[in-house]
Amino acid sequence: MKKLILVFMFFSIVSYAQQDAQYTQYMYNTIEVNPAYAGSRGALSVFGLYRTQWIGLDGAPETSTFSVNTPLKNSDLGLGVSLVNDKIGPTVENTLSADLSYTIPTSESWNLSFGIKGTANLFNIDINKLSYEDQDDPQFQNLKNKFSPNVGAGIYYHSDRAYIGLSVPNFIETNRYDSEDVAIFKEKINYYLIAGYVFNLDRLEYIKFKPALMAKMVEGAPLQVDVSGNFMFNDKFVLGLAYRWSASVSAMAGFQVTKGMYIGYGYDHETTQLRKYNSGSHEIFLRFEFFNNFNKMISPRFF
Repeated sequence: MKKLILVFMFFSIVSYAQQDAQYTQYMYNTIEVNPAYAGSRGALSVFGLYRTQWIGLDGAPETSTFSVNTPLKNSDLGLGVSLVNDKIGPTVENTLSADLSYTIPTSESWNLSFGIKGTANLFNIDINKLSYEDQDDPQFQNLKNKFSPNVGAGIYYHSDRAYIGLSVPNFIETNRYDSEDVAIFKEKINYYLIAGYVFNLDRLEYIKFKPALMAKMVEGAPLQVDVSGNFMFNDKFVLGLAYRWSASVSAMAGFQVTKGMYIGYGYDHETTQLRKYNSGSHEIFLRFEFFNNFNKMISPRFF
């Protein structure tokens, strides 16, 4: 029993440090943290991402994300659906979310969007990956597909060149797993602030520069701040760097393959003591966009 608790304590540290799934290219995956983003691109946007973290470290996080969001034609509403599969050690979480946004034009170039998120989470523990003394302990049987619902909300103020958003994806604190009335895995409330701006660096708008920020606050963990800077060349190639405060540095690259298809890649190098035990993290995503005849999106959008 004590051995099992020690294992859970280790993954609890990872869980509290990270909580929600972590992304380096968060500026392209905004809907996961802010439901007000749904439909803001003015197109049916299909997004898929795969992230493998801390290569070489057993039980390190591995995340797959798929989402679809779109504006509703002839209305100010946006809809989104997303699925996240997050693996950490012996645990697997599958989270299905639905997003609804409502947008109010505040000027010719700016819009204010409000969003709500409904979430269903299934939590699993593979006890075969653990070593514990009492094989017949009933606490560790049938720990599969533990269901928990949640709700979230956000606001998103944006134009074709800038954005700022505040959100809480999950308002309900949920105990993912209890042992002897002690919550070993507990989903805490995460608060997000995101912001970004696109600068033209030449008169022909051949080179654009976009600094971006994401700050995340959760009880029991240090404030996490991600800052990044991306350069876009000829509306096709993107190169950038990012820094996660006291955690990692990252390199990013992207390519606009066609008007509706974009591919991006990110690599993280740890700056903590964990760098001694892993060879970095990799992240790749694809975004497809269709039916962008809503006359709302200025193409190509940098976020």
